[in-house]
Amino acid sequence: MIAGLKYFFRYLEEILCSVFLVTMIGLVILNVLLRYIFGYSIFWAEEVATICFVWCVFVGASATYKHKMDMGIDLLITKAPPRIEKGIRFIMALTLLAINGYIFYMAIIFTKIAWAKPTAVLGISSAAVNAALVVGFGLITFYTLRFLYRDIVTYIKRPATL
Repeated sequence: MIAGLKYFFRYLEEILCSVFLVTMIGLVILNVLLRYIFGYSIFWAEEVATICFVWCVFVGASATYKHKMDMGIDLLITKAPPRIEKGIRFIMALTLLAINGYIFYMAIIFTKIAWAKPTAVLGISSAAVNAALVVGFGLITFYTLRFLYRDIVTYIKRPATL
């Protein structure tokens, strides 16, 4: 039971992305089939599919970042001496923390503003869509802090070499 919960929370982003992706694809296929066969379409399917897509993108971005699967070009950094490479990577991590933290902050403001604005078809709060930004960039900021903490602890615990 405990192991299952640990697994669930360890891969929460991936599970959420899977649910959003399956829902989005299922709704789109169902809507196409209904339109083609019966000449009828589900009026809310496009909006729900769009909401699922937005959530899948931003939560998926945090999952990608969590596993360090995001793309980067570090040809020049890897050619630098090890101490300089570590310094550059540390500065890059701090820069990413600042940028992602700022976007997280702005996403909160953006979501608060969108709270009163209803969506076009369902009439639900647009904050339901914009909250994907808060969750995605909040998790990315959290993981950046976690990576920075690990790097600092590793650097401090490592014995000095001359």
